[in-house]
Amino acid sequence: MSAHPYDHGHTVAGWTGCGIALAGTALLGAGVCTVSGPLLAAGAAVDVLALLVTWALHLAGWGKPSGPRPREEWSWRVRDSGARAGHAECLGCRWAGRRGGTAEVPAPVTVTAPAPVTAPGERAAEVDAVGAGG
Repeated sequence: MSAHPYDHGHTVAGWTGCGIALAGTALLGAGVCTVSGPLLAAGAAVDVLALLVTWALHLAGWGKPSGPRPREEWSWRVRDSGARAGHAECLGCRWAGRRGGTAEVPAPVTVTAPAPVTAPGERAAEVDAVGAGG
């Protein structure tokens, strides 16, 4: 055990995404060696899939933000309880619409009644009485 307070992000999202990306990169390497367009395309597609799977797992709570965490949250089997709100400095959370605790509370909406329209020849006092609910 080391004395530092950091976890270094060993997570389900990280390991899964890395494994899928490794397979995609192997396909890309095979495509380069064999000069095969379909293998290059397949490798690129698998690498994009790795990115999307990692992002989805991170948003589901299987990825953790960087920085110090309590030692009981260091295990890769522990889900991140703050993932639903989003992580403050996380680009993936911002792309998903999660603001990381800095979400703005919407201001209350005030509904105002439109100004009454007076017909030609109608008196303003009658319109004000009707508009006031009387």
